[in-house]
Order: sequence, then C-alpha cells, then structure tokens
Amino acid sequence: MATTFPDLFDRFSSAILPLGCSDSSHLRFQAVARYASARAGDAPFRGNGRDQIIFVAAGSTKLVAHASQGREQVVAFHFAGDLVLVPARAAHSYSLCALEDCELIYFPAEEFFKLARHESGMTEEVLDRSMRALARCREKTISLGRKTAQERLASFLVTMAERIGVEQNGNVCELDLPMSRRDIADSLGLTIETVSRQLRELRDAGLVETSGRSRVRLRNLPELNLCAGHLTPAA
Repeated sequence: MATTFPDLFDRFSSAILPLGCSDSSHLRFQAVARYASARAGDAPFRGNGRDQIIFVAAGSTKLVAHASQGREQVVAFHFAGDLVLVPARAAHSYSLCALEDCELIYFPAEEFFKLARHESGMTEEVLDRSMRALARCREKTISLGRKTAQERLASFLVTMAERIGVEQNGNVCELDLPMSRRDIADSLGLTIETVSRQLRELRDAGLVETSGRSRVRLRNLPELNLCAGHLTPAA
C-alpha cells in the first residue's frame, strides 16, 4: 500500500476527478482532503455532527448502522476505489470499520460537494456511483424482505463477483472475501450457522468451491444467478 498522502491523493484524483481537471481545482480538493490509516478491526470514522465523504484508497471497509440496545446492521461493504458517505448521527449512528488494513482519504461532505458543483464532469461521476450504490441497496432490500436464506447468500456472492471477482474462463469467478462469516451474516440478516449451512449446500450443488477462510470459487455464475432468484434477461 502507498504510504504518502500525495500518492494516495493521486489515487483519488485518478478515480474521481474528471480528465482535464485544472491544477487549481486539484489543489482545492487537496487542501480540504485529509488522510487516515486503519488496521483491520479499527473504526476510524464514527458518525458525529458532520457527514463525511471517504475514498478507500487501499483495503476494504464495512459501514455499520447502530440502533438502540446495542443492535447493529452491516449496511454495505466498500473496496479500493469506492467513495463512501458516512452520515452524521440522526435516528441511528454509523461507523466505518476496516475489514483489513486500509488507507483512506476523507473530506467534510459539505466542502466536498461544494467543490464538486464547480467541477465540470465530476457531478456525473458522483451521480453514476450513487446510482450504482442505490441499485445495490434496492437488491439488498428485496433480499432482506422477500428472499430465502439461500437466495440471499447467492445474491451476495453474485454481487461480490461483479465488484471484486476475478473472472476466469467461461462462467467461473474467483473471490477473495475480506469480510468474515459474521459480517456476511449481519449484512444478510442471518446467523453465522445459517450462512455456513447455505454455503455448504451451494458447495454440495457444485456451484461454489471454498478454500480457507476467504477464498471462494464460483463455478457457474448463470446457475448461481438463478439460485439467487434473479430473473433471466428478456429475449
């Protein structure tokens, strides 16, 4: 992982700032940007009085919502190159936790959006990322509300294949999942035992292979999509 702020900011600039961004605009973003690192298990950001925009320069994170009586919900997972909004505390509080060692660039959201409004092309980039995140939220809402445990896990694996999978020949995809089984269970509204049982059933069906704690091989993505309860594309 990069160890200097300029290196990490260059990653943010390459991923988020539009091509042809002027030197002055680049410097304005850099002036309000801050750097944070986090070890696996740390929670470097907790929702307080201000919304925060975080760019994951390296590593991966989970966004956790906290309700009363110590209840928690894993809202989303984020990976290198992602832009994350950590909301200020309202009806619930939120924290961004490192799944593995992370390097992060962050901004006060109000200042970030103020600068973005004056940068041609950046609004489109932020909107595109927001629409993709919204699509994932819709899929998760359907999973939590209407799908079986196996469909939820299959949907999760298909989504991870799209985001961090390494495609191999044909319909095979390799995943190296940084989150624990507990994280997956908390995200899907299941128990760890249920996640393990459903993973075993998918393995017995020949749809997945597992190796160690984190390595998963998806052997047949079209069949896994059907197992997830997804509709086949219209003819």
